[in-house]
Amino acid sequence: MKQLIIAEKPSVARDLAKVLGATQVSKTHIEGKNVIVTWALGHLLTLKMPEDINKDWAEWQESTLPMIPKHLGIKPLPKTRHQLKAISFLANRKDVGEAVIATDAGREGELVARWILEYVKFKKPVKRLWISSQTEKAIKQGFKQLEPSKAYDNLYESALARAKADWLVGLNVSRALTVKYQDNLSAGRVQTPTLAIVREQEEKIERFRPEKYYTLDLMYQGLKGRMQTKNPREYKERQILEEKVLQLQKQKAVVSDVTEKEKKESAPLPYDLTEIQREANQRFQYSAKKTLSIIQKLYEQHKIVTYPRTDSKYLTSDMKQTMKERLHAVVSIEPERAKNILKNGGKVIQTRVFQDKKVTDHHGLIPTEQSPRLEKLDNDELKIYRMIVARFLMLFELPHVSKTQTVVVTIGNAAFHFKQSLVLEAGWRGAVEKIDRQRSFKVGQVLPTEFNINEEMTSPPKPVSEATLLGQMEKFGLGTPATRAEMIEKLLQSNVMDRQQTHLMVTPKGKQLLKLVNPSLVTPELTSKWEKSLEKIADGHLTQQAFIKEIEVETKKLVLEIKQNDTKYVDHTLTQKVCPECGELLREKNTRDGKFYVCSGASCRYRRRKDPKVSNKRCPQCKKKMEILENKNGAYFKCKNCNLTEKLDRQGKKSKKMNKHEEKKLMKKYQKETDEAMESPLALALKEAMKK
Repeated sequence: MKQLIIAEKPSVARDLAKVLGATQVSKTHIEGKNVIVTWALGHLLTLKMPEDINKDWAEWQESTLPMIPKHLGIKPLPKTRHQLKAISFLANRKDVGEAVIATDAGREGELVARWILEYVKFKKPVKRLWISSQTEKAIKQGFKQLEPSKAYDNLYESALARAKADWLVGLNVSRALTVKYQDNLSAGRVQTPTLAIVREQEEKIERFRPEKYYTLDLMYQGLKGRMQTKNPREYKERQILEEKVLQLQKQKAVVSDVTEKEKKESAPLPYDLTEIQREANQRFQYSAKKTLSIIQKLYEQHKIVTYPRTDSKYLTSDMKQTMKERLHAVVSIEPERAKNILKNGGKVIQTRVFQDKKVTDHHGLIPTEQSPRLEKLDNDELKIYRMIVARFLMLFELPHVSKTQTVVVTIGNAAFHFKQSLVLEAGWRGAVEKIDRQRSFKVGQVLPTEFNINEEMTSPPKPVSEATLLGQMEKFGLGTPATRAEMIEKLLQSNVMDRQQTHLMVTPKGKQLLKLVNPSLVTPELTSKWEKSLEKIADGHLTQQAFIKEIEVETKKLVLEIKQNDTKYVDHTLTQKVCPECGELLREKNTRDGKFYVCSGASCRYRRRKDPKVSNKRCPQCKKKMEILENKNGAYFKCKNCNLTEKLDRQGKKSKKMNKHEEKKLMKKYQKETDEAMESPLALALKEAMKK
């Protein structure tokens, strides 16, 4: 009998098939002697929509809210129905004896496969493959350690509870807001408090008023000693501090205390997904979604990093034996560091990284035992891979040891603090580029009284970047490492939040939404409580049914609050421009393809670009990118600088770029023609004679 193996994506299925010796490739599966490897395309099924459950819920009306169905069934997604049908056929084959769930090892991956097996009515035994890397070694080891799917029933219940909770809260609250205020307003248990975090910081910035103040430093051999005050902004006027300086200059500056403190910093633990997303945003301004996409590619396609969607920074103790092999794999990218570590025995110095109890579904993000083919990595992939490798190598390096000296200098009643640091052991931080000159201080030493008055201003709070937002989401338990990037993108696409260079801001629509939505949904406490409940379900300490009953009660309360809310709503996206087709006002809408004007009329489908689309075609005069415009004669290119215009071809497509093979062929042809043109008549006559 054969095993039916269900992977989450075709690329993963191909990797599994290769290791398992399956070679008969078809459109929907790959078959071998003992296995059939098939795949989902992400989710193939979803929870039924309100109109699928109750015909009365098809129309968006306040009277039908809240919608609390007795049973939430599942239905196929239209675009992937063909693959679901193929899996159903394979599952019902007589030569299939059992199924293996080989989807992503996590809550969402479990749901993908369980819904498929439920829909195709699979009654045979089911096993679970649980691996954290896609290397051949990991796959073989994983198939040797398959467990019955029952061991993961609680994980499935947790995933199902999350899906149902999002349906109940999200659909009911969003529909209640949309019906009441006649605009597309969306709210949910994670997205709303996430938006509120950004707005809360904005309000702090708006309330901020800059304040000027003065500070005093005692100078000694280029080192500054700051005068200590109860309030750092005590001196608001320079004159008062100048008078203070005149008094201090009449007294002796005596070193009253010298203390030294040694600090030992162990290397940081491997990245989890949230931390690497935050750091990549700070270093390279990558969005959380982009970072996840890059790591996913390094994991699935290149197979050089472990499972990315992890919330743990620890490793399991059985991984100790794999560390040297991983070190050998990264020699090509960090040759000097890796070789030095291997020369010293390749021993992990940061031993607290090995803690089985702190590893949840997956261990920390580290390189696999597979050596990278650096020529296959693009620039973005290389940057992220270097980050993962650098953090991994730190585990093998000595702690960073530094010594900080604090010197207290007393002048009358005033105390000045000097600080100087010295690196004793660079360790994992690497060589220190610049070593500061150390000044010598002794108790009782008298210093010259040279002062410096500084004029300073209070700094405004910093706006929220994706890095800080991810940190706040993690702190309050909003979403999971796997869903946070997706949630930020959802807020951006729904026009309630906008990305401004390196930071995020709430749009006028988002500001209003936070006033209209329920106060309990704005704060992270309720969502954090629900997320902890989902963890309890996964651990087997709470039932899915008990949790959903609690959500149903909360949903009724949230909908009632919206119905009773008297706050007025103004649609800030509505412009004064009139639709040429129906006469209704046009609404400004953000899309992935830029900003558009769309008709606000319910039945009208009119839309046009707000700003011209910028093409990759360069102006022949100024070499800047040209815009694509349209008139009654069709589309054309126009340079904004030179006003130069140029017609698009009839298909509206750019000319196809020649590939290397075509280029080579053309060059040969030209070369041949050139050679023939250069030959003398005598040479041509001799060539012709030779042919005869």
